[in-house]
Amino acid sequence: MFVISFGFKIAKESEKCSARAGIVKTPHGNFRTPVFVPVATTATVRALSSEDLENLGAEAILSNTYHLHLRPGDKLIRKLGGLHKFMSWDKPIITDSGGFQAFSLGFGMEHGVGKIGSFFPRNMSAGKNRKFAFVDNFGVSFKSPIDGKKIRLTSEKSIGIQENLGADIILAFDECTSPLSDYNYTKLAMVRTHQWAEECLKHHKNKKQALFGIVQGGAYKELRQKSSKFIASLGFDGYAVGGSLGKSKKEMHNILGWVVPLLGNEKPRHLLGIGGVDDLFNCIERGIDMFDCVSPTRWARRGCVYISPEDGGNKENKFRMNIKRARFREDKKPISRNCGCYACRNLSRAYLRHLCTANELLYFRLASLHNLNFVLRLVDEMRDSIKEDKFLKLKKNWLG
Repeated sequence: MFVISFGFKIAKESEKCSARAGIVKTPHGNFRTPVFVPVATTATVRALSSEDLENLGAEAILSNTYHLHLRPGDKLIRKLGGLHKFMSWDKPIITDSGGFQAFSLGFGMEHGVGKIGSFFPRNMSAGKNRKFAFVDNFGVSFKSPIDGKKIRLTSEKSIGIQENLGADIILAFDECTSPLSDYNYTKLAMVRTHQWAEECLKHHKNKKQALFGIVQGGAYKELRQKSSKFIASLGFDGYAVGGSLGKSKKEMHNILGWVVPLLGNEKPRHLLGIGGVDDLFNCIERGIDMFDCVSPTRWARRGCVYISPEDGGNKENKFRMNIKRARFREDKKPISRNCGCYACRNLSRAYLRHLCTANELLYFRLASLHNLNFVLRLVDEMRDSIKEDKFLKLKKNWLG
């Protein structure tokens, strides 16, 4: 009997915006959308176990093709039973293509910028950093940060690595561009991405794995619309919006306004590498179904924990609180009164501050558990609000 290994069904569409709630079916179970997907870059979400993720209610995770190819090696992971068995995770896994590293180790490093030019990483001097990734029309050459060896990724190689890893959803190889790249270079990168998308479909042999195409084109309306139409015409199982998202959140919103209507309504839409509280509200409103981002655990490691409006969270402080501040030294309150994570049920801000300032490993675990629980529960609330036609009301309660 033939069993469909991948599918997407819309359960509810908002009557007042483009937000929608649905279900994605994969060989390792279903996940509900909108969904926030924790990033397990090297087969682990930092400081957390697969059991932790299960207890938090995470419904899918995303791992990194490039890094797992480097270490421990995708062929070894395949020999050991695939990524699910390797990390003891029996729910859906998504793998990226390695295309983001073409940016982060290339022009992102050289330009000193992130996917949105106005923030992150901002800790590098533009034009003064040596890059480790070099793109040509046939693929990307990397210098390994581990041992300095040359690594070559192509569309065929990327698909082969992802097949070895055994993820449920894999992404087509693409070139993620810098927000500082001009029109001509962005167009060239888009043409490469389209060529590689066709090649990925050709090399995609394991039909149990869903393959998502990636829309590129930077912050240029003409290119984004052209890329959306082209990728939508190729028969992918779903779509991802990647690459540079402009120099501001407003430009990112504009890009989604150009792209989403051209992708049709039948397949899931994933916004790559974005996951701030305001981003989740604003991008779900514009029709995005899936998100992945390292920000909850990254901010945890930097001493920032998420708080709701009831605890003083707002757009200005990005719903984050710096637990290292001296004013928390004797604070007996939990991080957040409405959070059900272990730290908030049992421990005080004073204790978390002590652990953080003492650089204790337990802090990283507790803060990561809290931040991920916060985001996952918020997305649960968003999903329920869509089903009840109250999404915009919930957004107003949070963002004003």
